[in-house]
Amino acid sequence: MPFFCWSLEHDECNMIKITFPDGSLREYAEGTTAMQIAESISPRLAQEVLAADINGETWDLTRPIDKDSTIKLYKWEDEEGKHAFWHSSAHLLAEALQELYPGIKFGIGPAIENGFYYDVDPGEGVSIKDADLIAVEKKMQELAAQKSTICRNYITKQDALKVFGERGETYKTELIEELEDGTITTYSQGNFTDLCRGPHLPNTSYIKAIKLTSVAGAYWRGDEKRRQLTRIYGITFPKKKLLDEYIVLVEEAKKRDHRKLGKEMELFTFSQNVGAGLPLWLPKGTQLRLKLEEFLKAIQQDYGYQQVITPHIGNKMLYITSGHYAKYGKDSFQPIHTPEEGEEYLLKPMNCPHHCEIYKAFPRSYKELPLRLAEFGTVYRYEQSGELHGLTRVRGFTQDDAHIFCAPEQVKEEFIKVMEIIHIIFRALNFTDYEAQISLRDPDNKEKYIGSDENWQSAENAIIEVCQEKGIKARIELGEAAFYGPKLDFMVKDALGRRWQLGTIQVDYNLPERFELEYVGADNQKHRPVMIHRAPFGSMERFVAVLIEHTAGNFPLWLVPDQAVILPISEKFNIYAQELARDLRKKGVRVIIDDRNEKIGRKIRDNEMKKIPYMLIVGEKEAENLEVSVRKHGEGDVGSMKIANFAALLNDEVEKQMTQWQ
Repeated sequence: MPFFCWSLEHDECNMIKITFPDGSLREYAEGTTAMQIAESISPRLAQEVLAADINGETWDLTRPIDKDSTIKLYKWEDEEGKHAFWHSSAHLLAEALQELYPGIKFGIGPAIENGFYYDVDPGEGVSIKDADLIAVEKKMQELAAQKSTICRNYITKQDALKVFGERGETYKTELIEELEDGTITTYSQGNFTDLCRGPHLPNTSYIKAIKLTSVAGAYWRGDEKRRQLTRIYGITFPKKKLLDEYIVLVEEAKKRDHRKLGKEMELFTFSQNVGAGLPLWLPKGTQLRLKLEEFLKAIQQDYGYQQVITPHIGNKMLYITSGHYAKYGKDSFQPIHTPEEGEEYLLKPMNCPHHCEIYKAFPRSYKELPLRLAEFGTVYRYEQSGELHGLTRVRGFTQDDAHIFCAPEQVKEEFIKVMEIIHIIFRALNFTDYEAQISLRDPDNKEKYIGSDENWQSAENAIIEVCQEKGIKARIELGEAAFYGPKLDFMVKDALGRRWQLGTIQVDYNLPERFELEYVGADNQKHRPVMIHRAPFGSMERFVAVLIEHTAGNFPLWLVPDQAVILPISEKFNIYAQELARDLRKKGVRVIIDDRNEKIGRKIRDNEMKKIPYMLIVGEKEAENLEVSVRKHGEGDVGSMKIANFAALLNDEVEKQMTQWQ
């Protein structure tokens, strides 16, 4: 019997209906796999497909389908396809390590946004270093070439504990203890078997190009009190050409690293004396950040926001009421104990509880709604030291936070207005490639969240309906909601194609209930407002880091801290340079002078590295003619011109940039 049956063969086999993304329908024999369906469509498709969506779940291509189903086939271009590919690659890494390091124990090995990692315990006295990765890569390539079938198997909890216990896999048995019997699966390839939910590739031969990128330490289950494991990172591809392209991107990413450029451009620094994860903004970085704040404040003013300021600490009871203490208590700095017995304060992990108290300070009427409160508020969370990374992961960060208190019937309109603000910001900073993600709660794990099912349903429906009405194709991610409400996240791709979550909008019916917020409606009755949380930048620290790497430090002229630098050829032209600087500042140009006792070539090189858009070189000829010799960053000499003409040129360029996004 063939692996699929058309309607003419109904009497020969049990049939199932398969619905494709375009709505078309075909009938196949019960037990047909996604790979067989791909083969029935096109041999080429069967070569390219990596995983399949069956009724909303990502499956292995070789898993039999036994009922009427919807199907979507995933290739390398799809995130789900890459996820299956890299998940299988993590298992291939583990198989290679098992052969090279007898007695090694395994933790977890997930796919991540770019590649995969595996946490392993090599054993007492054994270490795996960066220099060892070449041998591990070679072993992975040998194993991949064996074309080992990757098999999924169901196993009882008792058998799983026995199998992994006999192997001494203490980390795996700890995980198994927490699983529900009847839901446990393993995957096997060659001589390696792993506890895993999948999905995976059909066999190892799909993995053609392998690069292990680094070794790091990672505490088991993120707990600093547990054993530190060895985390090995890697990435793989179905073609060597893709790996070569990736290596080029990695090299470019190193050049754009915000930690490197931030130092060269004198934007920010860190000090162990101040504390890990607590950035110090230098004058130029502060100017950059303030320009971003001014930019957003101007937009917010047009949209009717009011600025507020709240303390950096709050009474512990405030965060118990909001639910933040239960959520972030473990990740917060230790409570501050005052001389008053039993009185405790916390460094604030979020601004929203403070804004709730501002709302609550006065009786509110429906005529005041929507009330839009905005703050560039600094918050604190005790991130683990191993997770700190430049400005992207810090312990103290400033959110461009705002909270909109509105009536239920105003939610959609306010949500749309926030989307407009985010789009203005992305246009202004040339983030042209982004997608929306609707983050909902996990319906199978509701204890992670606060609030009633009814409130969650209302909030989730509001976001989904707004996206449908505005024609936004947003992907839905279960389990990614905030603990108090669902959200719409904007995932931005930078110049290197990396995805970053920047802007976010959240709909919250729960905090108004917890804080007992009210307003008097037109019916003279008390009603509960809805709260919209929004942060277009997300955090100033993370946004600046992403912006640095996206632009390679070449900020738009309207934003850059120093728009021009004057370079006197020798110190006898310093007075002329100072006169020029005063004149340019009066004309609105942000200009500095590099009057170091250095050769002009050295000054040009140093200021090119600082990425200042314009260099104005002045010597004897320029001083006599009351001119400047203009040099543009990355382009070279522009020519000589009068200072008024240069100021007009620069201001016209700024005006042109700003009109593009207004």
